[in-house]
Amino acid sequence: MPISRPTRRLLLASMAAAAAAPMLGGPAAALTQAQANELIGRVMADVQGIINSGSSEAQVIARFEQLFTRYADVPTIARSALGPPARGASAAQMSAFTEAFRGYLARKYGRQFRRFAGAAAEVTGAREVQSFWEVISTITMRGEAPFEVRWHVSDRSGQILFFNLIIDGVNVLAAERQEVGSMLERRGGNLDRMIQDLRQAG
Repeated sequence: MPISRPTRRLLLASMAAAAAAPMLGGPAAALTQAQANELIGRVMADVQGIINSGSSEAQVIARFEQLFTRYADVPTIARSALGPPARGASAAQMSAFTEAFRGYLARKYGRQFRRFAGAAAEVTGAREVQSFWEVISTITMRGEAPFEVRWHVSDRSGQILFFNLIIDGVNVLAAERQEVGSMLERRGGNLDRMIQDLRQAG
């Protein structure tokens, strides 16, 4: 049965764990288009390797968490997802939130990823946007028309990493920021309580 567009968007969101990250300052001269393309090519190859491996759900989740750690600027993504409350958080709280958020994303989306078995992905272009590169890829699933995924790549952290993802026009981290904001609101703004609950969520 073909996967619906909303479901597809939800599933693909895991490929990054990312959206609505703030623009990064400074020039992008140090990072080349070839380097940005190469990173996303490796990310997509690793994602395909995981979902086609036949591994157990627990193994898939663990491998996706490792993938986020290796290829994503998780601290930037986590801070953007938390939004304004990040400014009032202590260093210890931000460290704990970043770790919990990474695990939450791996669990939340990793469970869905086996539906992508057999999908084809390729980098089709890139463009420089202020301080980062936007790498454009096309994903083709069985029984579905191809659709576009745009990856935002920067070396601002000192490494070449992706920090944002736009799928079929949907900014993934923006959706996660809204979800995290709702979670925090339901806990009366208590960040420590949300961190504890986030470790079990997903």
